[in-house]
Amino acid sequence: MIRSVNPARRRVGRWIGPALVLLTLASILCAVLLGPARVPLRSAVGALFGVESFLDSPVHRTIVRQLRLPRALLGLLVGASLAVSGVAMQGLFRNPLASPYVLGIASGASTGAAFIILFSASALLLPFGAFVGSAAAVSIVYLLARGRDRRTSIFTLILAGVAVGAFFAAITSFLIYLGSDGEKLSDVLFWMMGGLGRARWPSLALLAAVVLPGIGAVFFFARDLNALSLGEEGARHVGVNPDALYRWLLLLTTLLTAAAVAIAGTIGFIGLVVPHVMRLLVGPDHRRLLPFAALAGGCFLVLSDIAARLLLAPAELPVGVITAFLGAPFFLYLLKTRGAKL
Repeated sequence: MIRSVNPARRRVGRWIGPALVLLTLASILCAVLLGPARVPLRSAVGALFGVESFLDSPVHRTIVRQLRLPRALLGLLVGASLAVSGVAMQGLFRNPLASPYVLGIASGASTGAAFIILFSASALLLPFGAFVGSAAAVSIVYLLARGRDRRTSIFTLILAGVAVGAFFAAITSFLIYLGSDGEKLSDVLFWMMGGLGRARWPSLALLAAVVLPGIGAVFFFARDLNALSLGEEGARHVGVNPDALYRWLLLLTTLLTAAAVAIAGTIGFIGLVVPHVMRLLVGPDHRRLLPFAALAGGCFLVLSDIAARLLLAPAELPVGVITAFLGAPFFLYLLKTRGAKL
């Protein structure tokens, strides 16, 4: 159902899995150690494993357990959800330029978040507002793309996503124009550029409860995505219902992306670039591509967040700026060198 994997990719596939696992562990350790406040390796190990004799200061325990560890784990979850959503979207639309934000999810979330930040006294409502905004945007897109025969047109879906995304972006701009509090306006702009600074254990647990089952459900459809690469008629011949697959994967990718955006804001290029890189390394088989993309997306976001914290320390850059700086040139390089094969 998919193109055969060449021997070079098979050889890469043997070590890419262990390499990504080691990179994941190393990125978490670096995220715990590095930051404006220095934490020695001995103290970090003591804080992580509860060995009090290793701690040079009780402050190190607070920094590691309450700030840096949940932030690193949040980066893994958000990066994995965006990368998996990107793989699913590109396979679903059979379009290498598809991304998790193609259905207006980011624009809807930005509208909901901007409204909460500017006009609500409770910051605890921010993830809820962002999630409601993204869900509203996707619902409108889906209703617009659904024909009278109750079948969903992929072409109309993409066009509706662009139009609805522009509409919600206009609403966000209008809300910012109405805002009069300079500090709140800065919060809106910082949120729209993405960041992991809101990482707390309760929000992390809530995100994990959504993201982990969601990623597992997308993995369940890996064989169906392989069949869809043959086209709709080819997929039907091997027993796959494309219409049902569209509905399930659109629901799952919307849920994954909306949950990630609601906690971390808009973080671009992970869902666009990481799937391409992993596809070049391990091939188009979604049974391998999806788990490798999940690990790579998480590592990429954690390492980008480390850079965001260190480049202008003690100030902090939005991590979305780092992912754009790294992702955009690399994607342009891919288009230039491998455009016909993407």
